Amino acid sequence: MGRQDSLQGALPLLVLKILAQRGPSHGYAITMQIERMSDEVLRVEEGSLYPALHRLEEEGLIKAEWEITPNNRRARVYEITKKGLKQLDEEEARWRAITAAVGHVLRHA
Repeated sequence: MGRQDSLQGALPLLVLKILAQRGPSHGYAITMQIERMSDEVLRVEEGSLYPALHRLEEEGLIKAEWEITPNNRRARVYEITKKGLKQLDEEEARWRAITAAVGHVLRHA
């Protein structure tokens, strides 16, 4: 299967999941983690990631702070909020139900 440029609306869910599991991370680390965990099937483009991060921040699902990295560079570090954890639980349950239904149709069509 080739690499996918579009995550079909799953990007916010994946970002929340990565932040919940890995803790505070900068954008590049989130991107690399999604790609690694998907066995390089999912590719996250900058043009998709940063707008998604801004929307999640505006919705209060994540918070961000500027920090200095060990390489002495400024990086915006994102962290999931309590509201984000609640949203993650709801979205993950919804996603599992949808994928199970799609799987059911594919097996029985």
